[in-house]
Amino acid sequence: MKRNLLFAILLLLLSGYHQAFAATNIKKVAPTFWWAGMKNPELQILLYGDGISSAEVSISSNDITLQDVVKQENPNYLILYLDLSKAIPQHFDILLKQGKKQTKIPYELKQRKENTSAVEGFNSSDVLYLIMPDRFANGNPSNDIIPGMLEANIDRNEPFARHGGDLKGIEKHLDYIADLGVTSIWLNPIQENDMKEGSYHGYAITDYYQVDRRLGSNEEFRNLVKEANAKGLKVVMDMIFNHCGSNNYLFKDMPAKDWFNFEGNYMQTSFKTATQMDPYTSDYDKKLAIDGWFTLTMPDFNQRNRHVATYLIQSSIWWIEYAGINGIRQDTHPYADFEMMAHWCKAVNDEYPSFNIVGETWLGSNVLISYWQKDSKLAYPKNSYLPTVMDFPLMEEINKAFDEETTEWNGGLFRLYEYLSQDIVYADPMSLLTFLDNHDTSRFYRSEEDTKNLNRYKQALTFLLTTRGIPQIYYGTEILMAADKANGDGLLRCDFPGGWQNDAKNCFEATNRTPQQNEAFSFMQKLLQWRKGNEVIAKGKLKHFAPNKGIYVYERKYGNQSVVVFLNGNDREQTIDLHPYQEILSTSSAHDLLTDKKIELRNELTLPSRGIYLLAF
Repeated sequence: MKRNLLFAILLLLLSGYHQAFAATNIKKVAPTFWWAGMKNPELQILLYGDGISSAEVSISSNDITLQDVVKQENPNYLILYLDLSKAIPQHFDILLKQGKKQTKIPYELKQRKENTSAVEGFNSSDVLYLIMPDRFANGNPSNDIIPGMLEANIDRNEPFARHGGDLKGIEKHLDYIADLGVTSIWLNPIQENDMKEGSYHGYAITDYYQVDRRLGSNEEFRNLVKEANAKGLKVVMDMIFNHCGSNNYLFKDMPAKDWFNFEGNYMQTSFKTATQMDPYTSDYDKKLAIDGWFTLTMPDFNQRNRHVATYLIQSSIWWIEYAGINGIRQDTHPYADFEMMAHWCKAVNDEYPSFNIVGETWLGSNVLISYWQKDSKLAYPKNSYLPTVMDFPLMEEINKAFDEETTEWNGGLFRLYEYLSQDIVYADPMSLLTFLDNHDTSRFYRSEEDTKNLNRYKQALTFLLTTRGIPQIYYGTEILMAADKANGDGLLRCDFPGGWQNDAKNCFEATNRTPQQNEAFSFMQKLLQWRKGNEVIAKGKLKHFAPNKGIYVYERKYGNQSVVVFLNGNDREQTIDLHPYQEILSTSSAHDLLTDKKIELRNELTLPSRGIYLLAF
């Protein structure tokens, strides 16, 4: 009898032990896995679960060292730091012991793929095609609405609602994108944005390690990158380190108050990010600009917290290693902590020396923007280590230049000449991202009426695709999509016609485009296909001449090859004397790449109203 009783008690104890083991609720493990053989041997693992901070932590591996276990103010978090310097690919367990309770968390160190560290980033040989995934094409209607997610509706008539575009939609149109002639795709954020409204744009991330399920899955994104690469297209991923979405678990149940600026209390940013380099700025102004929040629903990370910094840095490296992306575009770069962002750029470069990062540097002058580029003389002795910055001032000049008459001293194309003459402020002008528009600005054409002026489009595109820098095209520009920011950001991000099954018009196919749209598409396609693999444009030096009689002339030269561009900035035909340009006109005739005609270059050259010559030597 006693024996049976003891046996029963033992069974009861074992049952209780098992139940305790299973009952511990681990809600998040970030990252969910990692890789052996990374250059940086330290791995941070963030654990989130009810009351886990009192647990004793150990790991079931002989070649991994548990360096540190960091508790936070919130008892629901533990942050582990592991030394992987001797680790090989393996499965191991993270063990949490709380009294008689034990939790086993399986973890994997994967084998790195061959040559992962040699991934090639985007550069001046590339042209980026910017896509807002929710607005491009719906390839999988079954994921339009996901039960349990906060914004659970689709309304294509509402500019600020979700419309249903997804990763499958992009994948189905990779041939269209490749045929256009661009060489890279930049996607607006694809990570989870489980917010009550406005989640379509992706800039309020609620899970840094998960693709938004309404766009697809992590596996689908990885496959998209693979398919794009197979078609000669690189993929650039949009990331946001300055802030997250207010429904992110890291904010809803903060590890500690110092994870977010102003201790998690809303304080609006002043948007005056020039305070980052202003030699006279007050501490008050700088703190408000950098630590302030974009909106109430976008809490601002405190990147001076080393745990926050490591969490964000690791998340980006995880996506590079997991999906094989070729670049990152970092949103709101100057709003973040300079030192932390510099540390991030350097950490990425250490792991992936040929990778590229572009920061959104939306500032009003080239002087301010140049401060943010790697090796900037103006920032010295500080260094951002950010290879590429976005040339917003050039965008502004382009949008004005082709609407105005050009004089000898101002207006029109003189704007471009004068702006480029100041490139001395940049450490590397060839690595600037250049563009006519993007998802945050008015489109290059603000109305359909404006699109009747195709000369504006042709001249601007010719300039963009032949001057210095890394050009970016916003989806739909090739078919003359128009929108004015004054009417709201939602309309800047209209659906691509034909991206949805029942669309009245499918502009992915030439037969459904208007003659004017086809003319615009063909012009862009011809330029892009010519630019692809063209070392003169990718690597060539730039030499330009002050506008003469309203005509702007410049040369790109690499080795013994050159391209010379003539742009007429007048609404009338103009004839110019060619003698001032003899240093770049090596022969008495040249081939015009736009018309496929031979152009005589003896004494004078006549250009039609708003005319273009793109001459190869």
